[in-house]
Amino acid sequence: MSGISDSFQRPINYMRISVTDRCNLRCLYCMSPEGIALMPHSDLLTYEEINTVAQAAAELGINKVRLSGGEPLVRLGLVNLIRMLSQIEGIDDISLTTNGILLGPQAADLKEAGLQRVNISLDTLKRQRFEEITGYDKLLPVLEGIEQAHRVGLEPVKINVVVMRGINEDELLDFALQSQKGWHVRFIELMPFIGEGIRHTEFVSAQEMWRTLASLGELQSCSPPVGDGPAKYYQLPGAKGTIGFITPISEHFCFKCNRLRLTADGRVLPCLLSDEEINLRSALRMRASSQEIKRLIVEAIASKPEGHRIAQGVIPQGRSMTQVGG
Repeated sequence: MSGISDSFQRPINYMRISVTDRCNLRCLYCMSPEGIALMPHSDLLTYEEINTVAQAAAELGINKVRLSGGEPLVRLGLVNLIRMLSQIEGIDDISLTTNGILLGPQAADLKEAGLQRVNISLDTLKRQRFEEITGYDKLLPVLEGIEQAHRVGLEPVKINVVVMRGINEDELLDFALQSQKGWHVRFIELMPFIGEGIRHTEFVSAQEMWRTLASLGELQSCSPPVGDGPAKYYQLPGAKGTIGFITPISEHFCFKCNRLRLTADGRVLPCLLSDEEINLRSALRMRASSQEIKRLIVEAIASKPEGHRIAQGVIPQGRSMTQVGG
């Protein structure tokens, strides 16, 4: 396996793979309440096609894969894809981002197939507010999914919290206190995307979050529980878990971006916050060689921008968050 870097000398070793644009929630910041125009099933990559891309990516030096959606667990047979990916030489880290609703009943099978850890999106600990944010009364299955993930060893279980002014920023302390019980909580700044049912006056910076958390005691810098993602991690005195901050807006981490994204319909996105795409699906369905697939992945890596341009008012227009996979 050989490594590969982009034109700014950033090593690229991580691919996020969206397996579907479908979701069983309607989160305010992800899509509008009426939803989106769904891709035809025939446009979605098959698991075999995804495996082909992952195999080519691994030969280029990609060793980390994260599955996402939409909500990846609404796609039937995801355990089969994980089993396929786990057999690719060079891929040594397979993880999943999920809203957790369907996780509990599937957690043991996912672990057995080769999944190593999960990130669970959860923006409130209050049942009525969960329904207001997501459109569904499903908090209890999510909490059960978190417990089951711990039980079967999908560790570390990370909890992703998108912080929104006037919506859930009053729960910062409640979430942070969960870290004393072993939760790994990551507070995420709201990112601008088209088609959401939310205004971006709801943005709360990590600096504001930090000031709110100061009442709990001094946060000590610490190593990440696992992984090399963009979060900066801290611990409260005596806590078993951690508190992380992901700051794509106030303190972006583009300078160390190590990832590509594969959409459910087979496009490679060099940057989450750009509309540029490289079409792999056409090549796959024309039975392109492994060398051609690798050439297209290298083309995507070469086109990675130095950074996003949100500060200049440039936001992606082509896809909503649920079509990109986060």
